[in-house]
Amino acid sequence: MVRRLNKKAIVGLSIFFFFVVIAFFAPFLAPYDPNEFVGIPYSRPTSEHILGLDRMGRDILSQLIYGTRLSLIVGLTTGTLMTTISLLIGMTAGYFGGLVDRILSTIIDVFMVIPGLPLMIVIASYIRFRGVVPIILVISFTSWAPGARVIRAQTLTMRNREFILASKITGEKSRRIIFSEIMPNMLSLISSNFFVACLTAIVGEASLEFLGFGDVSAITWGTMLYWAQNSSALLNNSWGWVLAPGIAIATLGASFALLNFSIDELTNPKLRGV
Repeated sequence: MVRRLNKKAIVGLSIFFFFVVIAFFAPFLAPYDPNEFVGIPYSRPTSEHILGLDRMGRDILSQLIYGTRLSLIVGLTTGTLMTTISLLIGMTAGYFGGLVDRILSTIIDVFMVIPGLPLMIVIASYIRFRGVVPIILVISFTSWAPGARVIRAQTLTMRNREFILASKITGEKSRRIIFSEIMPNMLSLISSNFFVACLTAIVGEASLEFLGFGDVSAITWGTMLYWAQNSSALLNNSWGWVLAPGIAIATLGASFALLNFSIDELTNPKLRGV
């Protein structure tokens, strides 16, 4: 089981760093400017244009490479923000208990019951300006609840442990106990929650962009799918325009899932076969 764990972690990290390298060196790796007209619209794949051209005669491979930047930024930034919200609400509810816990748990339950994607669509439709930042905020605001519930449950089990009670007896402040005593003992859970949040963000961003709630002039994997759908790419045999961003989203999502699974196996003796 340990070998299997190592393989999952290695594969997940390899895929993730592959996309990081592409995003960082996009100007050097892309054969053309993603907004440059380079040939006949809907041209099929050739040696010069591996994935073909879109309806404006732009190179699809170059768009895919440049789109990695914003898609990766949205995923990591949203994942970080979602994890932060989950941590603050989950640990506060679990540590203080009582009325505080009841209020925050009710809020968590409300966000858990409401379907995520419809809620994102409703909120995004009321935002007047389009761009990456609104999408990050919308996804973070609507998708933090599952992580908060898990963190709350773990905090409830830890707050009555001996080292926490000893800290309370010595007069340590609640803030220090939460962030210096409880949180370091939940790093594996926090890491797992972060990767799940990143996966949620990648899929959420692509969904909102595909539906036209983002900045359609920006180049992301989601906007590529949006323009492919609006330009009848499949009817024009431009399969690369549809498949390339879809496969990229699925591959990056798989890397986050593999990293999450590897952390689960590392921290759960039953999954390790111990």
